[in-house]
Amino acid sequence: MAQGNKKQAKSHYVCRACGASFPKWAGQCSECHAWNALEENLTSPNAGTSRFAGYTGETIPQILALTDVESEQEARSTTGSPELDRVLGGGLVEGSVVLIGGDPGIGKSTLLIQTLARLSMKLDTLYVSGEESPRQISLRATRLGLPADKLQLLPETCVERIIAIAERERPHVMVVDSIQTMYTEQLQSAPGSVSQVREATAQLVHFAKRSGTAVFLVGHVTKDGSLAGPRVLEHMVDCVLYFEGEAGSQFRLIRTIKNRFGAVNELGVFAMTDKGLKEVSNPSAIFLSRQAETVPGSIILVTREGTRPLLVEVQALVDESPLANPRRVTLGLEQNRR
Repeated sequence: MAQGNKKQAKSHYVCRACGASFPKWAGQCSECHAWNALEENLTSPNAGTSRFAGYTGETIPQILALTDVESEQEARSTTGSPELDRVLGGGLVEGSVVLIGGDPGIGKSTLLIQTLARLSMKLDTLYVSGEESPRQISLRATRLGLPADKLQLLPETCVERIIAIAERERPHVMVVDSIQTMYTEQLQSAPGSVSQVREATAQLVHFAKRSGTAVFLVGHVTKDGSLAGPRVLEHMVDCVLYFEGEAGSQFRLIRTIKNRFGAVNELGVFAMTDKGLKEVSNPSAIFLSRQAETVPGSIILVTREGTRPLLVEVQALVDESPLANPRRVTLGLEQNRR
């Protein structure tokens, strides 16, 4: 019996640290030298064949002279949060893709649902949830007292269906929570794998640039604090924000790691309350003890985070030690600094 020409899915291995692809498994990635980082992925025989095939004379990109490109100032929309606008570089840019990462429970979803609720009063918004049900999101919005009557929800994890619905609804701002739960039908690997995260992000970035929709992507972080998924993920987006916070503290910090439309290392300060995240307009106040008199072992210094000057109080407590080498313990400072 003659065998058909049906193609089978091919297996390859992708490094979860750098995204490099290899035909065979190895204990160490030859590109970034990470150990035990290669994951098996199955690629559909038809995946990626339609992306570059079939170019006609009308679809081939044309070379442009730099002087022919319009250099108008990008239009920005305020999010209603001065601290979030600060880390974004002055507001949300049309067609931009913002990746925000942080520890579980730090407040990423709370911040974005608050932001979308404010923006929905003047713009069309869409909240795509791959982790929480619409009922959970509705209960959170009700608990926070948000004006959510115009906020649209979409419980979906397939990128192709999300983009199809977004193309029809044409939202100005869209939140995808989270990118690790999204998958594309072009790949057969599980959601959250290196190839799925990379391909899903690429499709969402392409949609944002083509439609002008500003997209927020929520990303998980690993144990060492870096964003989960391939390292190339941070290069694909326009802005990368890290949500930070000390255990047991009500204060949250958003730090800009990358921003194509503004300065990096900008810092936004929030306080977690029973009504959600509130902006801290004077963050220097939370770093000072406000003692009426000067106290030995305490100094106040002026530091700078991005464009914001901060007053920080540093305290030192010294006691006698019977050990030959006294032990030094620091909190909030680098242990090895002298």
